This record gives sequence, C-alpha cells and structure tokens, in this order.
Amino acid sequence: MINSLLGVVLVVVAVFCVPLAVIEKQSIVNAANDRVDAAAVRVLGLVESRLAAGEPVTGEKFAAQVTEGSFVTVDIPGEPLIAAGRPVTGAALTASETGASGETVTVVQSRADVDHEIGNMLLLLGVVALLAVQAAVALAVWQAKRLARPLIDLAETAERLGSGDPRPRDRRYGVPELDRVAEVLDASAERIARMLTAERRLAADASHQLRTPLTALSMRLEEITALAEDPETVKEEATIALQQVERLTDVVQRLLTNQRDPHSPTAGSFDLDDVIKQQVEEWGPSLRETGRSLRIEGLRGVSATGTQGTVAQVLATLIENSLMHGAGTITLRVRPSGSSVVAEVQDEGAGVPPELGNRVFERAVSGRNSTGIGLAVARDLAEADGGRLELLSLQPPVFALFLGRSLRND
Repeated sequence: MINSLLGVVLVVVAVFCVPLAVIEKQSIVNAANDRVDAAAVRVLGLVESRLAAGEPVTGEKFAAQVTEGSFVTVDIPGEPLIAAGRPVTGAALTASETGASGETVTVVQSRADVDHEIGNMLLLLGVVALLAVQAAVALAVWQAKRLARPLIDLAETAERLGSGDPRPRDRRYGVPELDRVAEVLDASAERIARMLTAERRLAADASHQLRTPLTALSMRLEEITALAEDPETVKEEATIALQQVERLTDVVQRLLTNQRDPHSPTAGSFDLDDVIKQQVEEWGPSLRETGRSLRIEGLRGVSATGTQGTVAQVLATLIENSLMHGAGTITLRVRPSGSSVVAEVQDEGAGVPPELGNRVFERAVSGRNSTGIGLAVARDLAEADGGRLELLSLQPPVFALFLGRSLRND
C-alpha cells in the first residue's frame, strides 16, 4: 500500500510539476523580455523628444531609465554612439527600438536576476513536491496501520476460534469489508459456542441421567449373584435387570433425540400404573438399603398422554431427589387436575430452602452440594414430552408432574 500510494504521488508530482516548471520558466523569461522592451521604448521616447526640441542627447538625460544590471546605447546617425550603464558580460536579454529619424536604442539586460528568479521558482516547486511526497508517505503509513490492525485482530479472532475460545468480540473497524468479515466471524463464534454448550450439556445430562439406571442395574446384578441358588428368583431379577437395560437404552435415545430436536415429542397413550410399578421395582433395593419406603396413593388405571420412558425418567429423578435430599417415607400420589393427570412426589424431609424456590430447576443450583443437573434435565424432558414439572410446596417438598389425560379413560 505504501509503495503503491507513493508511486501514484510521484507520478502526479512529475506530471504536474514538470510542465508547471517549464511554463513558469517561460513566463519569467517573457516577463523579463517585456521589461527590456519597455525600457527600450521609454529611452527611445526620450531621445525622440530631445531631438524634436533640438536639444542635445547625452547619456545623463536617460540614465534614470537605466536599471541596475542594464546597459543602454543610442545610435543617432551622424553623431557618436551614446551609452549609459555598465556593459553586460555573460548571458543577457537584448531589445532594440528604431525611431523615425533613424536613431536606434539598444537595451541589454543581464540574465542574472532572471536565472535567480527561475531558481527560486524551481526550489519552491521542489519543496512543494517533497512535502507532497512526505505527506503521501505519512498518509500511506497511517492507512496501512489502520488496515493492518483490524486484519491482525481478525486473524487473532480466527485463531481463538480454532483453539476453542468461541467468545464473539463485537468489534467493528469503520471499513465495510472488514466489518463484514468481523460480523461473519462473530456469527460463527456464536454458532460454535452454541454447539459446544449443547455438547457439554449433553455430556452432563447423559452422565447424570445414566447414573441412576446404572446404579439400579448394578444392585439387581448383585441380588442375582446373591440369589444364584434360586433359579426362579434369578430369572425374575434378570427380567427386571433387562427392563432396566431397556430403560437405560431409552434414556440414551431420549437424550440424543432432545439434543437434536427438543421440539419433536413422540407422545402417545400409556398406562401410568405400569410406570409406577416399574419405579417401585427399580427403587426397592435402594429404599430397603436406606431403611425407607415408597408409598403409592391416588388414582389407579389412569392412561396418560406422553412418552412412557420419559415419564419414567422424570419420576425416577424425583424419587432419587427425595432419596438423596429428603427423609422418611416417599409418597407417589396420582390425582386428576382438570383435563390433566398429576403425579406428585413428596417426602417427609426439611424441604426446599425458601431462598431457592423454583430456582431448583436451574442448572448448577442445588441446596445439598449436588450437581444441580437432575431437576433441570427432568423439567426439560417433561416439557419436551408435552408435560410440565412444577414445585407445588417447599415444606413439605412436593414436586408435581402434569401430564395430559387420555380421553379413553373418561
């Protein structure tokens, strides 16, 4: 950029200054010739007026018309040559005028003043050209830095994106093309950030949601090992373990489905009693181990609208939450609510701290040093399935899952 702008300025200076110097030089020479011609005319006029009056013509009479550096001669026929001033040596400008009586006036002017004036003019043009070149260099350097800084900044932004730092910088530079590149990079950074957040969220959700089925499966396998001598019991426990494996597969599939398209529920009609029975069987060993119990109350034979695996996962999260943070008997109650059916999970513990309230559904918010992910994922799963998960009471803690009620039960 510097070289290009400097080259353009040099061409402009050359195209402008060279013709201007030639024209100005010729103008100075022409002006000097005009002054010499005017001096010769004035001296001739004096000589003619003296001759017409019959007065003698001497050098003293027209000496006042002779400027410094000039030499004037008057040649009158039949009279000696009259001169005024000092003879000029070197280059000179000459003008001659002839009068009516044959007298000839010759003025010779030294070119020293003319050459000095031409030199000053050329020096002035040279200074102007030099200043123009310096200004062009300064402007080119400033413009180059103005464009180089944003390019360096954009390169750093691209490098940050490549290294896994997708924060947009929202910087603009006043150059439309660079601003467009910055906008594209910022948009790409936001997309990458959303993708990374989604991937990390999927990993956190999967690790949390798979923990409970894996724990339950592990306990079932331990019971199978302990009861290896009773084939019927082993078969029953193995069947339950296989059901838990199927549920584990459904959890993984559900998490992936919600990750790809959280607004595409596959709701259908299912028997809520089957889900509740599954929870009783699944949590039985854990409850017996901790000396607690799960009590089932409310409606029976209710058909709800939703995805059976999703509802089972949400209820399992609520039971696990009560098991970890609550105390006493856990109650799973089914009741009607208008056109919906509500599955409530309640325990006899201290409840949810008032300062938390519904914030327990926010990620990374927990009142008991846990991950703070379970309830957030459970609410997301419920909403993706067309249901709703709410905290109805802080003390005692009552979590309610609202589901659509199948019309065939009316």
